[in-house]
Amino acid sequence: MIDNLIKIAKEAGEVVRNGFKTNHSIEIKSNHTNLVTEIDKASEKIILDFIEKNYPTHDILAEESGKVENGSDYLWVIDPLDGTTNFAHGVPIFSISIALRKNNRTIAGAVYDVMQDLMYAAELGAGAFANSRKISVSLNDELKNSLLVTGFAYNIIENPEFTFERFAALTKQARGVRRLGSAAIDLCYVADGVFDGFWEVNLKPWDICAGELILSEAGGKATDFKGNKREFLSKELLATNGKIHHQMIKVLLDAAKRKVY
Repeated sequence: MIDNLIKIAKEAGEVVRNGFKTNHSIEIKSNHTNLVTEIDKASEKIILDFIEKNYPTHDILAEESGKVENGSDYLWVIDPLDGTTNFAHGVPIFSISIALRKNNRTIAGAVYDVMQDLMYAAELGAGAFANSRKISVSLNDELKNSLLVTGFAYNIIENPEFTFERFAALTKQARGVRRLGSAAIDLCYVADGVFDGFWEVNLKPWDICAGELILSEAGGKATDFKGNKREFLSKELLATNGKIHHQMIKVLLDAAKRKVY
């Protein structure tokens, strides 16, 4: 199955790459920060057409078109363009994320970092890879030596779950904090040892389903902000190399007690 995920992610990626820095039809979804373009929709159509042709009985959860429920044990979870704001503004950091779940467990995932032509992929129990290179999380065990990454929710103006307090606190505690604009890429970069940790709130399953499996197969850890096991629809995600996990939990929880924004 992983070969099929990779194949269709690359096909969709070609459409996205060819559409980069061209004139776009931009629509506003929930607010002025939540965008969709005709390229998002074209990418999703390629993926959906592939699934409907080859796996017509499978269920689907896709960002732009929603749910297809056939009562299957299999569920495809699709983000056809993660990082649409970057894409629309000409920032070359965006991805395609495709995951496959069976009986409520993710068994395969692929995240295509389009502009780097870098395919992150994993199957349950078989390790994680970037193209043909096996990847693993960093060995760093000190938050003060860590490079972290985060993202802001579309309702950032409401400061959901103490976003600003937590951003400020971890910026003070870590070596640096970056914000790339694609949660799927963020997770893969933690899996690949580029970043040591990632946190964000109000994420959707299609943002992180594939990346979370890739992280796990690379030796990383993902929980909510209290360290509890994440469910499929959990809104909090803390993803790390496992070695700084508890240090980040402490900062996240302490920062929420000092609301100043």
